[in-house]
Amino acid sequence: MSATKPLWTAQELANAARGKLQGAVREDVFGISIDTRTLGAGEAFFAIKGDRLDGHDFVEAALAKGAAFAVVDEASAKRFMKDAALLVVDETLQAMRDVASAARGRSQAKIVAVTGSAGKTGTKEALKIALSPSGETHASSASFNNHWGVPLSLSRFSQDAKFGVFEIGMNHTGEIVPLTKLVRPHVAIITTIEPVHLEYFTGIEEIADAKAEIFLGLDPNGAAVLNRDNNQFARLEAAAKAAKVSRIAGFGSDAKSDARLIEAALQEDSSTVHAEIFGETLMFKIGAPGRHLVMNALAVLAAAKLMGADLAKAALALSQLVPPPGRGRRIPLRLPGGEGLLIDESYNANPASMRAAIDVLSRAPIGRQGRRIAVLGDMLELGTEATRRHAELAESLDAGKIDLVLCSGPLMRSLWEALPSGRRGGYAENAEALEPQVIAALRGGDAVMVKGSNASGMGKIVQSLVHKFGAPAPAGIPA
Repeated sequence: MSATKPLWTAQELANAARGKLQGAVREDVFGISIDTRTLGAGEAFFAIKGDRLDGHDFVEAALAKGAAFAVVDEASAKRFMKDAALLVVDETLQAMRDVASAARGRSQAKIVAVTGSAGKTGTKEALKIALSPSGETHASSASFNNHWGVPLSLSRFSQDAKFGVFEIGMNHTGEIVPLTKLVRPHVAIITTIEPVHLEYFTGIEEIADAKAEIFLGLDPNGAAVLNRDNNQFARLEAAAKAAKVSRIAGFGSDAKSDARLIEAALQEDSSTVHAEIFGETLMFKIGAPGRHLVMNALAVLAAAKLMGADLAKAALALSQLVPPPGRGRRIPLRLPGGEGLLIDESYNANPASMRAAIDVLSRAPIGRQGRRIAVLGDMLELGTEATRRHAELAESLDAGKIDLVLCSGPLMRSLWEALPSGRRGGYAENAEALEPQVIAALRGGDAVMVKGSNASGMGKIVQSLVHKFGAPAPAGIPA
């Protein structure tokens, strides 16, 4: 959606992108877009060349929808009418990076960047909620955390914003460096280090080193916020010191934590937290369930304090947090024989987030005859450890007293074989084949959680359940 006031003037954007305007361009630019499906009137459309699609094929559609102008490669400019509203640049993705750099350069905001093996997007959204009571806050959309997502998010950064929140992701060494140097945060949060993307790394220590690249872009007086309960804390702390980070703050239940958990009451759909943040004792509520969210809330409040936000208001605002689609969103179901609950965790999965989701399911409310049911798809990019990591989930399912498990995918076969017979609810080679088994298994009173890596297709099972059982989406602020 476009801003209510101009984000850039056409000439400012042209100068930042190092390009030349031509045709009947609009003077004011109200936003930046790379997708004609969501483009708003008055936004500049960047024709990015991706792996599958070339944005130049959609320039005419963007202009027809009211784009201020389209940003195109010089090599492609000749494809369009001479009077077409264009900003012609050498290469569009680099131009967007240049605009992002200009947006960062003109901002006086305090900026926090978030990375980690799990919880990045939820922490980013929690930061947005926590910082907003203290001033205008800009946060990257969805999971825009890669080589095009970060520049796009930063190019949309309002000059008037008081705070900026950016998510930075990676699955290879070296990917974070150019992104953190573009964002130049004042505070960097690493949520946790877990054995994910093992297909591309030799071990968890190498993952920690790759995440620690975020320190290389920190403001000279910046701070690192690290998970003291994580077994890679010492390694990250050493990396932060090597990068000459001015201040290192820890969060967790560890007694040495600057943001320390004293006690947490985990409810079915929320959590009540007693914590100490830099010596200040707080009691607050998180409007979404899960111990992992409690721990990340400590990092959020530590960052808020370091950025000069009102700590009490930040803690109070966390009661507004609710999970978004694919990351724990709760959807009521009308099942045969009564009401039920769907917990949509289908966005992605790794061993850490899978264990967290199982824990949340273990606390979910069920009816008198209801059961807690896990529908699980493959966790990808685990390399040679894939079989073991899948089988190990049987322990979490047992600890959570999950009643029934349905599995999809060749990797999940190892979990299926590790389950006791009484917990086996169904198995199929893919999500499409598992779907009818899930539908047939559900009855009134059940709580069902669906989770797997994106490519495992578990989102389709969620869509089918919502379509068949007519579940309306609840209102709330996504986390």
